[in-house]
Amino acid sequence: MESSDSVGRSNAQAGAVPGGNSGHIRKLDEKVVNRIAAGEIIHRPANALKEMIENSLDAGATMIQITAKEGGLKLLQIQDNGHGIHKEDLPLVCERFATSKLAKYEDLSHIATYGFRGEALASISHIAHVCITTKRDESPCAWKAYYADGKLVPAKPGMSADPKPCAGNKGTQIVAEDLFYNMPTRRKALKSASEEYNRILDVIQRYAIHNSGISFTCKKQGASTADVHTPTAATTLDNIRYVYGATIAKELLELKHANDHYAFDANGYISNANFNTKKMVFLLFINHRSVDSPTLKRALEALYTEYLPRGTHPFVYLSMTIAPQNVDVNVHPTKREVHFLHEDKIVESICAAVQERLVGANQSRTFFTQTFLTGQGAVPSDTIAGPPKLGKTPEHKLVRTDSRSRTLDSFITTLTASSPSVSATSAIGSLDSVDEGDEDDDEDAEQAGRKRPRLQESGRFNTTRTLTPTRGSTAYPDITALNTDDATQPVDEDQDDVQMDVAYGPISPPPPPARTRERTTTRDCGASKQMRRAPVEVKLTSVLKLRQEFHRAGHKGLTEVFSEHTFVGFVDDMLALIQFQTKLFLVDFGVLSRELFYQLVLTGFSNFGHMRLSEPVRIADLVAVAVAGEDTSALGDDLMSPDEIAESCTRLLISHREMLAEYFSFSITATGTLLTLPVLLRGYTPPFHKLPVFLLRLASEVVWDSERECFETFARELAGFYAVEPPVELDGGGVGDAGPPRGTPRGMMDAVRAEYRRSVEHVVFPALKAHFVAGRRMVEDGSVVQLANLPDLYRVFERC
Repeated sequence: MESSDSVGRSNAQAGAVPGGNSGHIRKLDEKVVNRIAAGEIIHRPANALKEMIENSLDAGATMIQITAKEGGLKLLQIQDNGHGIHKEDLPLVCERFATSKLAKYEDLSHIATYGFRGEALASISHIAHVCITTKRDESPCAWKAYYADGKLVPAKPGMSADPKPCAGNKGTQIVAEDLFYNMPTRRKALKSASEEYNRILDVIQRYAIHNSGISFTCKKQGASTADVHTPTAATTLDNIRYVYGATIAKELLELKHANDHYAFDANGYISNANFNTKKMVFLLFINHRSVDSPTLKRALEALYTEYLPRGTHPFVYLSMTIAPQNVDVNVHPTKREVHFLHEDKIVESICAAVQERLVGANQSRTFFTQTFLTGQGAVPSDTIAGPPKLGKTPEHKLVRTDSRSRTLDSFITTLTASSPSVSATSAIGSLDSVDEGDEDDDEDAEQAGRKRPRLQESGRFNTTRTLTPTRGSTAYPDITALNTDDATQPVDEDQDDVQMDVAYGPISPPPPPARTRERTTTRDCGASKQMRRAPVEVKLTSVLKLRQEFHRAGHKGLTEVFSEHTFVGFVDDMLALIQFQTKLFLVDFGVLSRELFYQLVLTGFSNFGHMRLSEPVRIADLVAVAVAGEDTSALGDDLMSPDEIAESCTRLLISHREMLAEYFSFSITATGTLLTLPVLLRGYTPPFHKLPVFLLRLASEVVWDSERECFETFARELAGFYAVEPPVELDGGGVGDAGPPRGTPRGMMDAVRAEYRRSVEHVVFPALKAHFVAGRRMVEDGSVVQLANLPDLYRVFERC
């Protein structure tokens, strides 16, 4: 007789099952079948949300709002404004294989909707408590129904399971609570609630990028702010910028490709060779469905290895449209994976298009300029170069901080032994006497690499230009400008002013310095302090409003660029390079100086120093010179004669001479003689060849009968007169010419240009650093252009 142990072993070998039942095949219970099927489709809350989002998109929704609690496990709610569900269809909504999108199997060959099997809501109802509220346009009210295991159930025991009328907006709201409440093993296998919520956000972000005309919003239950929100009017690029940041968005290239032979087209955005990330971001949509294609992903990664550093990856968003008959979407219940005909050829065609786009972008070597957002800083905080806590500063974050560093033009222009040995100072003029006790000026001179003459101290500085009057006007008078050493010092007929002669005539070697009477200049000199006056407080509403206007129009980020910039060098006589942190900018300092002097006029209103003309000049003579240089032949015979125009301008300025003297240090005698001009910037002398045209424009361009407009237009004209203007070699003298006449020695011309650049670099640019408020329009009109960013350049060189 066999023992009980041997019997047990033979039963086990025969296939006995626990409980003593034999291994006969049995049909599973319908609830078990549905629960197993639901587990295949809904792996986690993100899968359930994907199915519900696709249903909302199929319903034509333009606004989709998602709310989650505990990563969607406790609560997952989606609400849209689609066309809603018919009341009579509510009993079938959660039935398996019940759908309005597919009637027969052949319809799969041209299916154009996301859903088609009728399994999504059925699967959710088998693993969660589902409540649906829906309203159509023609329905007078909304209808609410509860579901469990695919069937309608009552909201509370003892109540009817039929849908109940309620208030609601057009569209559908689906609430799934206690996901996987009856599948404890699956629930335990899921990661933390935060991880599941991040997966939910990833699904929403993908569909938000692809569906640019639809607003997506997602937040946690009870939160006051949304974690994702895309507006309806946003473009695909706007949504990429919102989701992945501006760093990616500004480095994207648009891709458009079509292939009629294989009946597909592809559109999207790919990152250029300047961008890379540690993990590839690959967003693929085929016929508007978010899917995976490992073959295409591997091919694109292999393609980018030719352009990116090792271990880095690109960003790719691709939307493909393939003929529905060539796509098999019924591969997996989640519809995440699809198969399509000619897969290898299509992948090869897309990779060729991507490579062509990348090669074209790299060959052009285009540097895109960066615009500044209103109210934002010029440089993101993560790109500000600063000393690291430990170790050496990386080379791609090195910043020029010493203004005494060699400028760019010093590497390009050098004086050889064969060049005329003429210095800027000796060629243009001679310094009579210099006070060596001014520490500030000495420090500036060291920064310039040499001791330069200071216009604030006693000395004579000669510059010669020629203006040739025409049409029988009077000869242009000699003008000598005298610059005071204090911007608040009042006009004093007897004071010992600094002289700076600007003689208009043929250029000749400078005369030997003539000693003037000695002038005592001591910082603590009591007499000097007595001549200083307290600043005048401006209370005129018009001036205060004009100051507020240019401050309000200022751009915070661009103003910071100028306030902390370092001068790099000249490009030409009107363009220069400056560095701000790790960025390089090209600036038109001619335009900038005009705006700078306008702001200085308003800021220093009633508190200007003065430049005294050593030989007073009649305004009528200067205006006559300006009129003589104008072509008036096309204006007819009714125009006033040059003498009449000159006298009219003189009378107008004489009538306002008290105001001009008080507010602008612009002194005119009762007989129409010009005595002084204001000092807007210490150490800077305006281009005096523009003085005749300036006086003429005061009569024609300034609005004298309105206080605010008068101050604004006069300030604009004064700024235009003081704005920097480069010296130009002329073919002949003429009114308005900016430089020496033909025949000027080469060495002399080089010295004039060197002095001009010295004034710009060491006077104008420091003033931009100290006083300038940059406006937003300077980015738009090209006055300031960002050329390069050092970290980005290093990325380019890393690939070389």
